[in-house]
Amino acid sequence: MLRDFLELLRERFAELRREVKTSRLFILGLGYMGLLAVMVFRLYQLQIINGESYQKNYLQKTEKTVSIPATRGNIFDTNGKLLAYNRLSYNVTIKDSGEYRKPAQRNLMYYRLIQILNAHGETVTGRLEIGLNDNGEFYFTSPNEEARKRFLRDFYGLKRVTELTGASGKYPSEITAEELLNKRFQSYKLNELKDEEGNPLSLSNLEKLELVNIRYTMGLTAYRSYESTVVVTHVKDETRVDILENQAKLLGVNCEQTTERVYNDAVPFSSLIGYVGKVPDEQLKELREKNPDYSLSDTIGRTGIEEYMEQDLHGKKGSRTMYVDNVGHVMEVESETEPVAGNDVYLSIDRDLQVGIYHQLEQHLAGILAAKLVNEDDPNNDTTDSTARLIPIKDAYYQLIGNNVLSLDHIKGESASETERFIAERLRSYGESSLAAMRSQLMDSAPLNMAELPNDQRAFLYFLYTYLASSESGIVEKDQIDSSKDYYARWKADSISLREFLQDGIKDGWINTTAVKGVKKYAGAEEVYQALIDSSLEELKSNSDFEKLLCQYMIRNNLVGGRELCLALFDQGVLDPDPAAQAALASNGPAYAYSYFVQLVSDLKITPAQLALDPCTAGCVVTDVTSGKVKALVSYPGYDNNRLTNTMDARYYTRLVQDESLPLYNNATQARKAPGSTFKPITALAALEENVFGLTDTINCTGIYDEITPPLRCWIYPGRHGLQNIESGIRNSCNFFFADLGHRLATNAQGEYDPGLGMERLSKYAIMFGLDQKSGVEIIENDPMISNQSPEQSAIGQGTNSFANVQLSRYVTALANRGTVFNLSVLDRVTDWQGEAIRSYEPNVIKTMDVKAENWDVVQRGMRGVVESGSASRIFKGFEVNIAGKTGTAQESKTRANHAFFISFGPYENPSLAVTVNIPYGYTSANAASVAKDVYRLCFGYTNVDEVLNAGAQRASDARIED
Repeated sequence: MLRDFLELLRERFAELRREVKTSRLFILGLGYMGLLAVMVFRLYQLQIINGESYQKNYLQKTEKTVSIPATRGNIFDTNGKLLAYNRLSYNVTIKDSGEYRKPAQRNLMYYRLIQILNAHGETVTGRLEIGLNDNGEFYFTSPNEEARKRFLRDFYGLKRVTELTGASGKYPSEITAEELLNKRFQSYKLNELKDEEGNPLSLSNLEKLELVNIRYTMGLTAYRSYESTVVVTHVKDETRVDILENQAKLLGVNCEQTTERVYNDAVPFSSLIGYVGKVPDEQLKELREKNPDYSLSDTIGRTGIEEYMEQDLHGKKGSRTMYVDNVGHVMEVESETEPVAGNDVYLSIDRDLQVGIYHQLEQHLAGILAAKLVNEDDPNNDTTDSTARLIPIKDAYYQLIGNNVLSLDHIKGESASETERFIAERLRSYGESSLAAMRSQLMDSAPLNMAELPNDQRAFLYFLYTYLASSESGIVEKDQIDSSKDYYARWKADSISLREFLQDGIKDGWINTTAVKGVKKYAGAEEVYQALIDSSLEELKSNSDFEKLLCQYMIRNNLVGGRELCLALFDQGVLDPDPAAQAALASNGPAYAYSYFVQLVSDLKITPAQLALDPCTAGCVVTDVTSGKVKALVSYPGYDNNRLTNTMDARYYTRLVQDESLPLYNNATQARKAPGSTFKPITALAALEENVFGLTDTINCTGIYDEITPPLRCWIYPGRHGLQNIESGIRNSCNFFFADLGHRLATNAQGEYDPGLGMERLSKYAIMFGLDQKSGVEIIENDPMISNQSPEQSAIGQGTNSFANVQLSRYVTALANRGTVFNLSVLDRVTDWQGEAIRSYEPNVIKTMDVKAENWDVVQRGMRGVVESGSASRIFKGFEVNIAGKTGTAQESKTRANHAFFISFGPYENPSLAVTVNIPYGYTSANAASVAKDVYRLCFGYTNVDEVLNAGAQRASDARIED
């Protein structure tokens, strides 16, 4: 039975095998099994046998190399005192690694970030060149119009500035900052921003600006998503802690360690050391020619020594090679090269001298201003001598507004004090009445001529004309005015009204009617004129310069006085709170406000730079006469370069550019003026060496030199110096004497007068002293100019002679050392970051003058006589060190004070130092000599920098020097 059962099973299995072999499913199954076997084998081959090789090949396709910036080198003074260094800091960075898939999520994260930043007072420092002013209005932060257009080019993603279009085009250049920001705000869908619960968010202008700034900056680096983008620099520790604590809601945000550039004694050294900043687009090509590693994200020296020594200070970048995935995640660091720190630079400058002299200049300028301020409206007239001019106190009051010491925005703002609201109401009322009076004159059929108008109305109408003729307006085309027309002569003579003058312009075609707003097609002359007046007066309402002009006349007309303006100084934090002084100001009248303000100037609580009145600038250079090394190179006023370095404070920079005291201008190397009588030692040497005058010869000064037309007056006229030789001529700075030397230099061997010969000889000796070229210092410097006309005028330092302080410094250095002319230098040595010497800067002699010893002797004796018994003797009486010097006064304008100069060296017996001082519009060279005296006291240790810093304004010299 069992056998039968097994037989049955065999038969059934045999039958089943026959069915399977003939089934299509079987064939299909075998095919699938074959494919599966191939796939398993292939996977085994890819992952097990060749997996490592394929993985490596894949990673090579996403290999990225990033640079690691080097630490910038330090800058020291000659004694090793630290002037510029790097401080550990943290930047807020964002890396978009794909954590936020939707724009709304990413925007909300940015919003969370700016809430933290604003809570700690941080500022987004992206690449968007738009800022927010005190009134909450958007403005372009670009430093000039050219830079603004380059920003717009990049903003629109264009290749060239020329691709920008008009207002109606796709890429308008004539667009407001607010319009530009709002367009991008919407394109980024920030207007759709909602909180976690889906509620729409209401954003302030600051929040809008910061969000757009972050999005814009991130967009510039989107193609390098594996790198972090810096959006805030140098944040506070508490900001960093707050961000790290909230990092779960701020994916991609980090605080990365970096360094920030810091300057000690920033203001006194600003014009010398300069500052660092990001690489400008237009400079990148030039930098890469020197070092191909530069990129737009690098920090470089922008001005001063930071710029000149860039290649030493910059250091050598390191690099990091890494593998990243397709969303920018770093998977592996393959290799890394450490950066090499920049070299350290040592200056020849003495820090204590630089700082001390800066404050000495400020103190002396304050003393001059305090002595010249008077409580009178019109203390000067057409006959007032330039050395005797006085400053009306109302001019000083106005400068508080005119030079932005007081903020008009704050005065008109919501947080204004009671005093400020009073000023604002007076300004509003006066502005309305003034504009109404202007309209009346411009529309009256019988208007007054310009000369017949009150002073303020005449000034306002002149402002309107100037505005219409500006490039901003483009309405008056001045180059099209026919100067032969009668109305043009009357305009120049103030014997015509502005109404008539403009109507003549419409008739004669030099009024560009297409630029006038509101002009209808085929409008007649009267309609054009009406539209011109309506639109221009409307524009004046928002013109900040016109608003300042209103303030000027509001103060002159006693609508606002010193009491209100001094109280506003307290309200705006310019002055520290002083309840007693504030109460006294509030309860007293104009006389008290005047005396209080003068005291503020004397105490340097209001500085000459803030007032920007004459004088408000000065320069001083101190050199080692044996080497040409500069010990101090000081320009007043300076600025806080810490606020321009790293990330520029755009609002502060704008203030500096607008500052009337020109703090960005180096008064030691850029301010060129006629040297006046400081040039006379050159004339003396030229006359002696050319044998047109002997050591024992004399000239009789009669007070007026009439060998030329017009006659040249000596400064002593109507007095006279009498007989003068070389030594006494220098000592007394006799203009008659040196004019005659110039005349003799212009007389040839046949006794014929040849002005060309005279100029050739004077130029020869000026060139011997290096006055035909820059001084050699390693910072920005204007070219000198040797006079090319009038030997007699040129011989006394007038003509077209024009030199900077530092160029006179090289000249007097050569006078002191008897003919060795150096290229001046502010550099001493360079070392690597470990202190190993790389190179030193040795004295650079460019020429040695061949001058007879007896001629050097008499010129130096004459200069000693100036200080010992001549024009500067009252200033140096009893001074501890014997100094030789030469005063110089130059008149540039009859309505402004004279320029003041003093060149000198000491000790007279064995010179070691030369000191030159220039005070533009400094009244008299006695003031420059007084500064030099204090500089020598500091140099030779009779005072120290701490004593200088604790001093107030120095009394202006009462010595009268008119050379």
